[in-house]
Amino acid sequence: MPASASAVADPAPSAAVTDDPRQAPRPQRQPRYHVVLWNDDDHTYQYVIAMLRQLFGHPRETGFTLAKRVDRDGRVVVLTTTKEHAELKRDQIHAFGADRLLARSTGSMSASIEAEPHGD
Repeated sequence: MPASASAVADPAPSAAVTDDPRQAPRPQRQPRYHVVLWNDDDHTYQYVIAMLRQLFGHPRETGFTLAKRVDRDGRVVVLTTTKEHAELKRDQIHAFGADRLLARSTGSMSASIEAEPHGD
């Protein structure tokens, strides 16, 4: 038999398939985003506490702590979640309305979202 007609070589093996979950590729985690609440002088602590309670389910004590932090630091992260959920919560803050306890309050507080830094 000529050399070219010799037995066909096995094809190169493809990536090894394993049923061992320890060796399976780990699913990538969805990027996370912070919902940032920005301070202003047109909303009371009571407004912030009520908004955080209604929109995020934060207990009154957590709302008070976050209200103090936004007042002191100028901003505070109120939630870390997926991008879509963060966008929804930011939009809900923007739609919450004015603080009825302050005549100078003409609208909602400001909020933004920002990507959580990678800590891998």
